Amino acid sequence: MAEKYPKDRFDTIPDDLHRVGAHRAPRPKGRGWIGFGWAALATVVLVGLGVFGLSLVDGGNSFTGKLGSPSATPTKTPTPTPTITPTVNPALSVNVLNGTATAGLANKVGDTLQAAGWKVGARANASDNNLTQTVVYYSDPKNQAAALGVVQSLPGAKIAVTQDYVETGADLTVVVGSDYKG
Repeated sequence: MAEKYPKDRFDTIPDDLHRVGAHRAPRPKGRGWIGFGWAALATVVLVGLGVFGLSLVDGGNSFTGKLGSPSATPTKTPTPTPTITPTVNPALSVNVLNGTATAGLANKVGDTLQAAGWKVGARANASDNNLTQTVVYYSDPKNQAAALGVVQSLPGAKIAVTQDYVETGADLTVVVGSDYKG
């Protein structure tokens, strides 16, 4: 049985203190960090055990070498780039636009392409007549080999992908520039 002590001045507390006993001291500052420290320590231990467990299960992991430096340099095997062979496909239509001030150049280039086996559609002047580069445009990636085939017929021409000439209905569009030497 508990001993009874006589009441003293500490047993009677004012109502505005909201305490459960006058003998209790205020909580020391910084006690919240103790719980945080234990949680951090537990996290580090659990992560370490997880890494160790994974290294036992998966023998492919290697923990050798200096901290912060890779243990082995991974070698990346380059994937071969497919070579696109230029082709002449008479089923594809080619439009020819003259981008220079030289009159009749679209017809001349159209005749050259027809002689090489291409089906030439429209021959007209481009909206610009001061272009310096001859370019073969295509919109569908499957027509890249055909665009390269047109370039073989027009030495010095370049190829480019664009959607600008899709409305014309032609598979390929040649815009002749002042660099054409035909």
